[in-house]
Amino acid sequence: MDQPHPTIDLGTMQAAATRACALLKVLANPDRLLLMCRLSQGELSVGELEEQLGIRQPTLSQQLGVLRENGLVATRRDGKNIYYSVASGQALAVMAVLYEQFCANPDQEPAC
Repeated sequence: MDQPHPTIDLGTMQAAATRACALLKVLANPDRLLLMCRLSQGELSVGELEEQLGIRQPTLSQQLGVLRENGLVATRRDGKNIYYSVASGQALAVMAVLYEQFCANPDQEPAC
């Protein structure tokens, strides 16, 4: 039988809820969510992201900037190319749950 989670004091719970909401707010944009989905599969350059996802350069740069500012992605420069990768283990864990719920069985109806 599963062990119940230990009781957490209200202050700790409120701080955790604030952090969780901040992460979810960043992910609650279709372009950013697509970017995180694709980057969860491996590092890509800006050009590769634009080509694979069909997000045009101005929007792509803006959304990558939001992800970078919030610590969800990291960058690496190689010559003229900038490569992006997922930098947040928490975001990667959320992406795994979203994948399981929405992508692994795309024909499955929501349980709502």
